[in-house]
Amino acid sequence: MRVLPSSRRARRWTIVAVVLVIVLVAGTFGVQALTSARTFQFFGGLTDRVDTSAKVVALTFDDGPHPAGTRPLLDELARAQVPATFYLIGQDMAKHPELTKAIVAAGHELGNHTYSHERMVFVTPAFVAGEIERTDQLIRDAGYRGEITFRPPNGKKLLTLPSYLDDHDRRTIMWDVEPNTDPEVDASASRIADFTVSNVRPGSIILLHGMYAGRAETRRAVGPIVNRLKAEGYRFVTVGELLTYQGK
Repeated sequence: MRVLPSSRRARRWTIVAVVLVIVLVAGTFGVQALTSARTFQFFGGLTDRVDTSAKVVALTFDDGPHPAGTRPLLDELARAQVPATFYLIGQDMAKHPELTKAIVAAGHELGNHTYSHERMVFVTPAFVAGEIERTDQLIRDAGYRGEITFRPPNGKKLLTLPSYLDDHDRRTIMWDVEPNTDPEVDASASRIADFTVSNVRPGSIILLHGMYAGRAETRRAVGPIVNRLKAEGYRFVTVGELLTYQGK
């Protein structure tokens, strides 16, 4: 494990002390704003989209794998002939290792979405390490050999999680397009597709939830999203590939 220089550790804990004071003063609203911020965190790198003029976009799926929707979603992606990045939950992988292997076999990228899907706010360093490292191991056990990027559950982070990621040279991967958040949009495949296509720009990271039983409309939206964005000249890449376009 990389050991931080003492001066850097001292600066970090000074920042932590200041942040804790800010949090206490800001109250509940301030805490929620900080923990949910898509474009800011106190330590390390964060990406919600990549700054590029190239018409590339990353399609990502959170949660699972789950028997209700994993294979139908993989079928949709195969028909669309695009790669995706799956941010998987460790405890779901442990229950369904064959589905994790199926995602890997289909050529998609795997990311870490913690073991328990607990919100990673006001947690201990040991808890963070266990959540991430157990899930990393399950990803490796499934046969995935690429870089493992990380996305926090519900996008929540404050101090301990970003500190751990920074210590291990890992970025926080967020998103800039999320149609499932709005209940009216989420209710139909056509609305999900319309919202996604309307909000995508070069370097976007799309977040969808497509593997559980209640996500059939999201799965139906995948084909239209891909077809319409391809018609606009977009190319689909994994998150790992997208990061190489920064500033290009």
